[in-house]
Amino acid sequence: MPQIADVNQDQFVDRRISYPPYETRGRERRQFANSHDELSGNAQELAQAVDQYKLLHRRRFITYEEILAVIESLGYSK
Repeated sequence: MPQIADVNQDQFVDRRISYPPYETRGRERRQFANSHDELSGNAQELAQAVDQYKLLHRRRFITYEEILAVIESLGYSK
């Protein structure tokens, strides 16, 4: 088994230095579709509310509890 010191340093490529630093102002990735054009009016309202919640809380994916909170914030109840 080779020792760590035996590894040739020329074989290691640190890819982190070849990429720009992470930019938070770029395009946000969404859990669902990027476009809400094909949705009904109510579904568009929900999708926009979910997207807004995710942006506000800096979340890429949200739980069912969070989705329920968004739905209830729109005025829906059981």
